[in-house]
Amino acid sequence: MFAKRIVTTSLVSLAVAQQQPISDSGVAGPPLDIAFLYNGVAVSQEGRLFSNYPAGLDPNNTNTPQTPNKYQVAELLPNGTQVPYPSADYNHPPGGALNFSTTPATSASYSDYLIGVQSVVIDSSNTLLILDTGRAVDPASAMLLPAVPGGPKLVTVDLATNQVIRTYTFPVTVAYQDSYLNDVRVDRSPNLSGLNSNGSAGVAYITDSSTEGRNGIIVVDLTSGESWRHLDGDPRVRPLEQVTPYVWGQPLFYSSNPVTMPYGHIPFGSDGIALGADGQHLFFSSIAGRYLYSIPTSALRDHSPTSELMAQNMVQNRGEKGISDGLETDSNGYIYGGNIEQEAVSIYFPSNATQTTFVRDPRINWVDTLSVGWDGYLYFTVNQLQLTSSFYPGTERRQLPYVLFKAPLPDGGKKIMT
Repeated sequence: MFAKRIVTTSLVSLAVAQQQPISDSGVAGPPLDIAFLYNGVAVSQEGRLFSNYPAGLDPNNTNTPQTPNKYQVAELLPNGTQVPYPSADYNHPPGGALNFSTTPATSASYSDYLIGVQSVVIDSSNTLLILDTGRAVDPASAMLLPAVPGGPKLVTVDLATNQVIRTYTFPVTVAYQDSYLNDVRVDRSPNLSGLNSNGSAGVAYITDSSTEGRNGIIVVDLTSGESWRHLDGDPRVRPLEQVTPYVWGQPLFYSSNPVTMPYGHIPFGSDGIALGADGQHLFFSSIAGRYLYSIPTSALRDHSPTSELMAQNMVQNRGEKGISDGLETDSNGYIYGGNIEQEAVSIYFPSNATQTTFVRDPRINWVDTLSVGWDGYLYFTVNQLQLTSSFYPGTERRQLPYVLFKAPLPDGGKKIMT
């Protein structure tokens, strides 16, 4: 028996020497262009690029009296530099983004300054929307401090004048102290149902991805400013139990504060959000989950007494899509999402419920924000989130630069103009 094993091993070694086994090339789809080196992204009709630097995720982004020159939103200039947007002053709340005059300390309550911006989006009207969580991490304690009214807000900015158009704040029944407003999509279509106003300014849909409280979807009537929640704490917007993503072959375990808290499974709930090309369905998913869901937007706009019962009843499971953060849609109705375990961006086709790989590249890791530009490209950021100190082993391992990639959309895809 021992002699037979020696012979078999020799034959295998000889075969390997003569012919290499098949292997994964690690690359698929159109070539990736580096559009800029940094974090989140929004692309204007004129090709202007905007980014954000969330103080709710990274204490290095928090404005404090000791570090007063941080900014939450920037415009990325063609020469490779960036400037605070819409102004330096708007990015610098007096006294900083934290309030230590209360016990316990909170994030600041300014409605006219940026506190902790999680998302920037440019809609079909070429208006920049800034989604501010109203929360920031205290660099001293590494704790994410709670929000107070005024801090969580949605801001619209006129790109022609670089001036704030309107600021939408939220009541405590919509944005809780432990909410984390994550991403936003806007529908400017006329005559939308379910609104108490004439709906002339459209509707915004926002995900609450809180790791501490209830997840859900927030709806904002952009005409009246009224807002409400749906799917509040519903299992489809919550993180699945014991999900362990792998990025670059490494399992991810998370702690909100590695100094004081043990590691656990990924706790992120409803995060990615995408509006269908016809505006009839909203697609969403949680990071700690592998399923893509959708709900009729009419069910979200309805806020009659039984509307939450109807909304829960109308959620549709669209199947597995891998572990993803942000989502985006093009004019073909294709739904794009990062697939961080596959070093890829994937496409879901609502017309036949299938998926495919759009682009794959070894340089891809944590795909965060995705944005379809007027130029027919999909822009997406790779921000190395899995290498921050919140993930095991609790050390900061990110390496500059962070990258904004772009790739041409398939089948003539373009930005949705509704």
